[in-house]
Amino acid sequence: MTTGGYRSSVAEWSSDPQAIRATLPGAAITLANAEVPFALAGGMAAWARGGPETAHDIDFVVRPADAPLALAALAEAGLRSEPAPDDSWIFKSWDGDVLIDVIVHMIGVDIGTILEGAEIIEVLGVGMPVMTMEHVFITKLNAIDEQSLDLAGPLKLARAVHDQQVDWGSVRRATAGSAFAASFFTLVERLGIVPTPDSPAPAVT
Repeated sequence: MTTGGYRSSVAEWSSDPQAIRATLPGAAITLANAEVPFALAGGMAAWARGGPETAHDIDFVVRPADAPLALAALAEAGLRSEPAPDDSWIFKSWDGDVLIDVIVHMIGVDIGTILEGAEIIEVLGVGMPVMTMEHVFITKLNAIDEQSLDLAGPLKLARAVHDQQVDWGSVRRATAGSAFAASFFTLVERLGIVPTPDSPAPAVT
């Protein structure tokens, strides 16, 4: 399986946030009705938990064995799917101009662990499993490399959710092998957004 993180191959893609919000509830209901275990992931999961609004896409994580059923259900609901190699870690469906990524691999967290940890949250009037903030940060930080060296997104997200009870210790442990994640923690600690390991709470400026 390709292990390039969870960055979309169309990372520069953006869409109308209103269109994304219009697509999300129906797509989640479609997967639930097809009895596909899934979790809302990425930027939309962060937004559902109080993070900044995203204008990129909708990410769902599913187990690899469930990807064909998920894609078939979305296609039956009228979405258009893109062909992908058999060993792909990400599959794409389109609702007009809104991109839905169906993801079967993420760096740093097993898909089964993500699904087990997801919590049912009402998003746009529909209850759906949503990835934990710890898993959002772990996957985002582990996906950073020299080709996509972007700390602005995780920094903005950390500012937005600083008052939540994020288990930063688990995020640190799961990203310990990444020099880029270490740079992120140096930055957010110096800015007072995230507590140092020995500090009880951040003092956000």
